[in-house]
Parts: sequence; structure tokens; C-alpha cells
Amino acid sequence: MPGIREFMTCDHRACDDLFAGIEAAVVGADWPGAKAALKNFTTAMLRHFGAEEEILFPAFEEKTGMRMGPTQVMRSEHLQIRDLLAEMEAALARQDGEEYSGAAETLLIMMQQHNMKEENILYPMCDQHLEAGAIGVLAQVSERVGRAPA
Repeated sequence: MPGIREFMTCDHRACDDLFAGIEAAVVGADWPGAKAALKNFTTAMLRHFGAEEEILFPAFEEKTGMRMGPTQVMRSEHLQIRDLLAEMEAALARQDGEEYSGAAETLLIMMQQHNMKEENILYPMCDQHLEAGAIGVLAQVSERVGRAPA
């Protein structure tokens, strides 16, 4: 069974693939396709955030006592990402490729930075500190994102 880092990193890559699908639809001016792809991406992202915010982060905070550290930073970034998703949705509703692209570029940079922090700092800390409970936490997280661990 994979650890939290491996599982959540795989989920990041799955979300990245969905994000690329939106871009392809926008480039082709396939507005209905872009809207559908954004809906799928947003659903996956919100599931991922929910798994972190409702299961993983609380378990980590409980075990370590760190409530204002890395998990607080990640929650703050999740809020910013949610705002960008709303901007992207509004741009697609107006079929405004330029506005969409601006918000999507900002989101891409933010996701890359966010994912690096999680994958290289927070998830390894979760694997380290949750040790015995990691399998239970991982099972809950995988159920929340709707994907079984590999």
C-alpha cells in the first residue's frame, strides 16, 4: 500500500491531467467541452481539498500539535485556488478565452508551487508523524477522493 505522499502525489497528477483537458478545449474554442472539463477538474480538486482539509490535515494537527504551520498555509492557498476556479468558470461562461487564460496561468503557477510544498514537505511529514495511523488515514482520504490506493 502506498504512503500518503505517494497517493496524494498521484492525485495531484490526475488533477493536472484534467486541467490540461480544459486548456485543449479552450484552444479549440470548444466552449461546452471546456465547461464540462472545468466541472470535472473542479470536482476533482474539491474532493482533493476535502480529503486534506477534513481528514489528512486534522489527523496531522492532532498528532503533531501544529495547527498554525504548513496546514494553515495550505488551507489559505486552497481558498485562493477556489477563487481562481470561480474566475475561470465565469470566463468560460462568457466564452472569454483571454480572461480564462489569465486565470488559468495564475492557477497553474499556484498549483505547481502548492503541490511542491505538499509533496516535498507536508506529505512526508504526514507519513512520518502519522505512521501507525497512516493506513487508516489513507483509507479515508482515498475514499474521499474516490480513488483506491495503487
